[in-house]
Amino acid sequence: MLTLENIALQQGDFALTADWSVQAPRKLAVIGPSGAGKSTLLDLIAGFRAPAKGRILWSETELTTLAPAERPISMLFQDQNLFPHLSIERNLSLALRPDGGRLSSLQKDQMSDALSRMGLSQFAARKPGALSGGQQARAALARVLLQARPILLLDEPFAALGPALKSEMLALVAEMATQSCALSLLVTHDPQDARDFAEETVLVADGIAHAPRATLDLFQNPPEALRAYLGD
Repeated sequence: MLTLENIALQQGDFALTADWSVQAPRKLAVIGPSGAGKSTLLDLIAGFRAPAKGRILWSETELTTLAPAERPISMLFQDQNLFPHLSIERNLSLALRPDGGRLSSLQKDQMSDALSRMGLSQFAARKPGALSGGQQARAALARVLLQARPILLLDEPFAALGPALKSEMLALVAEMATQSCALSLLVTHDPQDARDFAEETVLVADGIAHAPRATLDLFQNPPEALRAYLGD
């Protein structure tokens, strides 16, 4: 269970609060107006920002003061965050050996399986710049698969892809999350992404990251802040 307990962040004129828990496994969407704090919410969970007050817990473990690398979290960004000077194989190896050391036979097998699952076996020696946007997205997903952490945060990682490819990637993430029993949070501006991907949705608006609600119910009975955002 992920718990955001009386979380409050204040940076100049910007403020964000959150006070809720969600049980894993679960797929959540995070939606709301631009600048409302969707990415900030993920940054708080990941440890890239620190709350002014409150606690973040995963089950019984407090994460609030832990560095990002110490948290049980994988994160996908819009730029995929692949090292451009390294091959795809080398990028993936860092998921298993962040110190850059040599992989064991078991780890090599795990990486081979991840590349195969993402349809990238023949591209392992290429650098990210030699791949298409969809292939880069698959490489980033392969790295997440290898990290095998129980929380997956996705900050619009497929926003630059076309509709068909984006839908394909979201379906692949959903399949991975279900198989690994992960808790997944997807930031999106697209209500259809939320409907397709998420069992529950977090609305971020007016300085509040609201507690998750069933996605279909939220869009069928939207609060005023969501109606204003959607233009309904």
